[in-house]
Amino acid sequence: MLYRLSELLPYAPWTVFRYVTFRSAGAAVTALLLSMWLGPRMIAWLRELKFRQDYRPKDVKDGGVDATAAAADTAKRGTPTMGGILIVLVLDLTVLLWAQWNPLVLLTALSMVVLAGLGFYDDWLKVTKQSSDGAKSRVKLYTQFTLATVIAIYLWKLPSTSALIDEVQVPFLKAPVLVGVPIIGVLLAVCTIVGASNSVNLSDGMDGLAIGLTLVCSLVFLVMTYIAGNVVFAKYLLVPHVSGASELTVVCAAMLGACLGFLWFNCHPAEVFMGDTGSLALGGALGIMAVLIHQPFVLFIAGGVFVAEALSVMLQVGWFKFTKRRHGVGRRIFLMSPLHHHFRKKGWPESKIVTRFYIAGILCAVVALSTMKIR
Repeated sequence: MLYRLSELLPYAPWTVFRYVTFRSAGAAVTALLLSMWLGPRMIAWLRELKFRQDYRPKDVKDGGVDATAAAADTAKRGTPTMGGILIVLVLDLTVLLWAQWNPLVLLTALSMVVLAGLGFYDDWLKVTKQSSDGAKSRVKLYTQFTLATVIAIYLWKLPSTSALIDEVQVPFLKAPVLVGVPIIGVLLAVCTIVGASNSVNLSDGMDGLAIGLTLVCSLVFLVMTYIAGNVVFAKYLLVPHVSGASELTVVCAAMLGACLGFLWFNCHPAEVFMGDTGSLALGGALGIMAVLIHQPFVLFIAGGVFVAEALSVMLQVGWFKFTKRRHGVGRRIFLMSPLHHHFRKKGWPESKIVTRFYIAGILCAVVALSTMKIR
């Protein structure tokens, strides 16, 4: 909106809105301030509607943590959930204000709304006690796979973005490893979007954990989208140039500000949880932007902690089923999955787990950014 306004008013003060760097900074600050202003009001509204989470993890029910930790977790019961509404609302309003709308921005923003709607439906079933586990897994996966497939095919059919699907790019290498492989490209794009959405969702189990790690990833993609959208920088660093990708920098900046604002209320002890409404949308947005700048494997590196969380669940479930079929009794690899609950079972305080996962996330981010130069 402000970009279009700057075109209508060709006076010196307004020309600054034509620079993506200025608009990205403005988006980050706007999203942060909006989150800080709307946050208390949103929390009060969620409390009034009684959209709260009966937080009682399995490890507490099983007596797997000490009395102090159990008391802390019991204190979380009744905390408002569905805080993802705040994140998505702030993000979309900020992007509407600061971004120059193009197909890449529209695709990301609309997909976030769809995934937030799916998460809202899941949270709604839980808070209204229609289902203790929320929406059925097949419903969630069907919606995610359908959305991701539509996005992948749309990008392939669009002449300006067909290379994003037709070629497979991997970190540390200058040229695509595969060319003219749309089927593989579609599968890779779908797995990236669905995997990212569910990985963030699985990581949302402790105060500030998922939102803090998302913040780190959004910072990585703020840098990468800017480089991908800049012809000079992309050519110098030998990364794929994607026309219009620089506007995704504004989206990443808005995500950064929204995450910082939400973290203010979600840090320990949390005043609100994002729920599936936020985690599915944020993860999906990261996956979509990774596909849009032709760097899906970089997300695998930048979101290394998310990957570890998801793998811990897959390995735990797979090994349990395999050993139960073979030996009659299911066996575990971890004390509990996702991974953060494994360390909780080992007696680590929640704040220590979150902080150490942050450190691991920052290390993953540094490695991801290094792929831009090591080619």
